[in-house]
Amino acid sequence: MAVSAIDRTKLGGLIPEPVTREIMQGAIAESAVLRMARRLPNMSSKTQTINVLDALPTAYFVNGEATASGAEENAFKQTTTMAWKDKKITAEEIAVIVPIPEAVLDDSAYDIWGEVRPRLTEAFGKVIDAAILFGVNKPTSWRDGLVPSISTASNEVTATANIFKDIMGEGGVIAKVEEDGFIPNGAMAAISMRAKLRGLVDANGQPIFKTDMQGSTRYALDGMDMYFPNNGAFDATKSLMIVGDWNQLIYAIRQDMTFKIFDSGVIQDPSTKDITYNLMQNDMVALRAVMRLGWEVANPKSAFNASLSNPFPFASYKAGE
Repeated sequence: MAVSAIDRTKLGGLIPEPVTREIMQGAIAESAVLRMARRLPNMSSKTQTINVLDALPTAYFVNGEATASGAEENAFKQTTTMAWKDKKITAEEIAVIVPIPEAVLDDSAYDIWGEVRPRLTEAFGKVIDAAILFGVNKPTSWRDGLVPSISTASNEVTATANIFKDIMGEGGVIAKVEEDGFIPNGAMAAISMRAKLRGLVDANGQPIFKTDMQGSTRYALDGMDMYFPNNGAFDATKSLMIVGDWNQLIYAIRQDMTFKIFDSGVIQDPSTKDITYNLMQNDMVALRAVMRLGWEVANPKSAFNASLSNPFPFASYKAGE
């Protein structure tokens, strides 16, 4: 009878197979909004008031000139005034707790906490972006989300078959910001917009959606930095792209993200208030992450938009019906 060799397949249970020491995860995506917006100094209390210019001074020609016998009519220099209004930033808390059995930590060959922390950062970024951009699950003290505010300001452009005109033309999404007296300096778009933009060319056949390998970002649109958030917060059903002067979107942090590990205490279900875990009784530890921040749209008056009723520094490009 033929002799069968003992090959590697027969020794599969005896030959140990090396295991990589790295846990494979997807790319960590943090907050896109906080990356583009302007950060103010950290808050020293729960609320912080910012003063925004609300009325501009007016200059006048002086008709005629004063004489020795007195001032000619209309020769007096006129007075004017300026005004500021208060806008308030309210810091609200974001938090999460991750419980893990102690036995799992003891038996694991990996730094579990080291793998969990970046994902918590990503989860915080998603919550922040969804609340600021779309008002999703926002605290009641926060203003309306950016996209709902854009809608209120009538700065939405609905997509048509002519994407170039929708974005770049007169009355397009970029022009909407400019018409309100602001110079747009950045665009944030759904990932699905990349395919739509790659085929766009100007009148000379040059692509308007360019890759800049030397700049701070890989993509540029009409000279503006362009970002495609991939943390899952950008809702393409509500907006395909947001263009604006991102210096007007301001935020301040009351408490940077902090981590604390607990080995005792109870974790309750937020809805039923039932105890889900008793850390001491269940031999568990829990990592708690906490952060507090607030935001606003400054939107000051300028010489260009002082006469407009509702100028707004952002515009949205939304999908057609």
